[in-house]
Amino acid sequence: MMSEDEKDIRRLVEVWMAATQAGDTDTVLSLMADDAVFMVPGREPFGKEAFQALAKGQKDLRIEARSDICELKVLGGRPNINNKNDMRVTLPDGKTMRRAGYTLTIMRKTAAGQWVLSRDANLLTEKS
Repeated sequence: MMSEDEKDIRRLVEVWMAATQAGDTDTVLSLMADDAVFMVPGREPFGKEAFQALAKGQKDLRIEARSDICELKVLGGRPNINNKNDMRVTLPDGKTMRRAGYTLTIMRKTAAGQWVLSRDANLLTEKS
C-alpha cells in the first residue's frame, strides 16, 4: 500500500512535469527548496536562481516531457527518487531535440508540510 507521503511526492512529479510542459516556471519554482541544487553534465552545480534564469531563457521553446518513477525510497527521512525521463524540445525554428536518461532527486518536507525538491542530479543526454 502506498503511503500518503509517496502519493504526495508522485503528485509533485506530475505537477512539475505538467508545469514544465505548460511553461509555468512559477509553479516549478514553488516545488523546489530555496537552497535547491541541480547537477547536470558539463556544468558546475547551480541553484534556484540560476534555474529560474535558464527557464526564462527557454520561454520560446515547446517542451514535451515524460517522467517515470523507477524507484522511490525514503533514506534517512528523505525521499530519493530515481526517474527515467524523456524530453522533446522544439525550438522556435521548428527543430526538435530529444534528451533522455535518468535523474536522482532528493526531496524534503518544509515546515508547512509540503514536499519540495532539494537536490537533483540530471543525467539526461541527447538522443536521436
